[in-house]
Amino acid sequence: MEQYTVTGMNCAACSARVEKAVSKVPGVTSCSVSLLTNSMGVEGTAGQADIVAAVEEAGYGAAPKASEAKGKAAYGTATDDFLKDKETPLLKKRLIASLCFLVPLMYVSMGHMMWGWPLPAFMADNHVAMGLYQLIFTAAVMVINQKFFISGFKSLWHRSPNMDTLVALGAGASFVYSTYALFAMTDAQMHGDMAKVMDYMHEFYFESAAMILTLITVGKMLEARSKGRTTDALKSLMKLAPKTATIIRDGMEAEVSIDQVRKGDVFVVRPGENIPVDGIVLDGSSAVNESALTGESIPVDKEVGDTVSAATLNHSGFLRCEATRVGEDTTLSQIIQMVSDAAATKAPIAKVADRVSGVFVPAVIGIAAGTILVWLVAGQSIGFALARGISVLVISCPCALGLATPVAIMVGNGMGAKNGIMFKTAVSLEEAGKMQIVALDKTGTITSGEPKVTDMIPASGITEDELLRMAYGLESKSEHPLAHAILALAREKGLSDGHEVAEFHAVPGNGLTGRMGEDVLAGGNLKFIGDKASVTEEMRQNAERLSEDGKTPLFFSRNGELAGIIAVADVIKEDSPQAIKDLQNMGIHVVMLTGDNERTAKAIRRQAGVDEVIAGVLPDGKESVIRSLKRKGKVAMVGDGINDAPALTRADIGIAIGAGTDIAIDAADVVLMKSRLSDVPAAIRLSRATLRNIHENLFWAFFYNVIGIPLAAGVWYPLLGWKLNPMFGAAAMSLSSFCVVTNALRLNWFKMRDASKDKKIKTKKKEEETTMEKTMKIEGMMCGHCEARVKKCLEALEQVEEAAVSHEEGTAVVRLNGELADDVLKKAVEDQDYKVLDIQ
Repeated sequence: MEQYTVTGMNCAACSARVEKAVSKVPGVTSCSVSLLTNSMGVEGTAGQADIVAAVEEAGYGAAPKASEAKGKAAYGTATDDFLKDKETPLLKKRLIASLCFLVPLMYVSMGHMMWGWPLPAFMADNHVAMGLYQLIFTAAVMVINQKFFISGFKSLWHRSPNMDTLVALGAGASFVYSTYALFAMTDAQMHGDMAKVMDYMHEFYFESAAMILTLITVGKMLEARSKGRTTDALKSLMKLAPKTATIIRDGMEAEVSIDQVRKGDVFVVRPGENIPVDGIVLDGSSAVNESALTGESIPVDKEVGDTVSAATLNHSGFLRCEATRVGEDTTLSQIIQMVSDAAATKAPIAKVADRVSGVFVPAVIGIAAGTILVWLVAGQSIGFALARGISVLVISCPCALGLATPVAIMVGNGMGAKNGIMFKTAVSLEEAGKMQIVALDKTGTITSGEPKVTDMIPASGITEDELLRMAYGLESKSEHPLAHAILALAREKGLSDGHEVAEFHAVPGNGLTGRMGEDVLAGGNLKFIGDKASVTEEMRQNAERLSEDGKTPLFFSRNGELAGIIAVADVIKEDSPQAIKDLQNMGIHVVMLTGDNERTAKAIRRQAGVDEVIAGVLPDGKESVIRSLKRKGKVAMVGDGINDAPALTRADIGIAIGAGTDIAIDAADVVLMKSRLSDVPAAIRLSRATLRNIHENLFWAFFYNVIGIPLAAGVWYPLLGWKLNPMFGAAAMSLSSFCVVTNALRLNWFKMRDASKDKKIKTKKKEEETTMEKTMKIEGMMCGHCEARVKKCLEALEQVEEAAVSHEEGTAVVRLNGELADDVLKKAVEDQDYKVLDIQ
């Protein structure tokens, strides 16, 4: 996505005009314009020159954004000038200057005329002088706020009227009519008609013109200040970027600018310093505070071989590291880019406001003109009719409509970023809360992804330490993944020294043998050890129990005698059960996908508490499972591996665990930087809160205009005598946008990890009643290839959603979405030369 900075936009009508103009450029596939950040995201093959030309033809300015914001953010040189809110100080100066002229103007027009405040003798009874005084001071206020007129009439010339057009027409009409009344007054005074002079004195609307401009400036300043706060998250991320790094060149330390650091450079970080770029620790150890990136306040211990990230704080030790990712490639820069991209995109709900905004201003101008005409026909004076028309112009607020969605999206996205939850687009932030099904990959998502020793059952006469020493001696020479769990525990207990094994031999798929001193050791599965030692019935039952719990029992023997069992398993993360329970309390159906056999999958299901398990899923089969789940409702897929990428892309929302692979992160819509499953319900809560806030903003914006415009037009005047002074209309307009932005800022206090207020969403039960399971007993399957063959033939049947096949248990659990005769299932399998013993 190419990003551009757009200048000259003042309301939703402006952004809609720019978006429409750029969308017509050949080669543009999508265009999203953000009024909040004055930015535009464009996708397609169109050239930058053509896009800029289209924006300028629409009456606005544009420039590519990459060279400015992205470059500064990526290399950590985001200057104060770039981060500073430039709009608020300018508006503040305009407001102060306007008030310097407005106060003396109001003293005469309101204080003297309504409350009899004293005036200098030369002006006290000179009505023409009072008129000239008001004209001069009003003209000064108009010059100070000339931007409204330049922008308003320029957009009108380009046939794309905006909010400034309404303000310019309202204030301009007040000034022109008052000037006419002043000239008419002079004529009446020359003819000695003092009654007419007094009548014309009441036709002055100079103070309305000046007050309208001043009040709108007040509103603009409040809005700008509030809008500035919505981008605090992005600003704070940019400020984190280090400016310099201490690198080692020619054996000497040298402090250089961050943009001079190259991949492969060696840099040093002392206690209390920020880590300048992403790298890997070459020497030293320390505790690093990564809260800036992950929101996790507890420092993480770093040792040789561990990775470190830019902008994290080194707490205690001295670190020497090698730069692995610099510039735009660092984790910090990618986070900044994600937040920035999300701000530049548009949520689907914003399309409602866009469609209204596209016709809003022309409609308001038409209503104002019609209001004036109707009151003139009804016999009212020109001044009365004009006041009603001006009130319509200045009370109407397209800004509130235009800001309703983007301010909430920006604040919500910033809240997510502070808590380690990265929404890549506004669409993902809006849609995440609508999920009805969450599919969780097992390994690395529900579980830690690293096998650990869970149980040790030594044989009679053997201690746990003795059993662990034997196991360490054998497994230290093994490359099997389960060996790492035993080695880690032995090192943790200090039992890893002086246990060298000679005559080591590995039997693939079975076990290991070796000699430790005079002892002959063996380790492996039950079948392998059963041929070398006697395994008691009690040990066999223990192994069966461990297997049913989803653990892998490893048997060890010494000199032909069973030494014991060590169970290894990929353990469930501490927060996984609670996270799954939270999702269920929110009305979400939780599904676990795993390549494990049915027995292991059921054991994990019992521990984690998921609603449904789909076992035996091959790496390339997750995408098809997601496709079938989508027939039942909106699906979010949570995963971390390369094989999860297709499923993450296929799902309505893909959520990647931050510790996962780059491919998975690239394929996902949401990235969880903390790699915690508990952030999934937190992300959904934040999405729902943001969407709720958007609905509140849109309601206020529509409600305000629906109530305000008829009141301003004088609809209630014949019945109740209600009429709105243009000045109060301008004040209401100013406050409407401020209220919308302020309401969005309330999201900053939302507690996304508080499950006490979770509400279940209504889900459509789709096909659920017709879904059923059948378990087939199959003879003849010998290996994983047999499993894949049976699975393929069964899933080729139209009514079969998923088949979980296990050659170890000789079963195939088939999920059906419709009626299917047993004979059809049987024939499909037996055509592959396997025998079906039973179907239940």
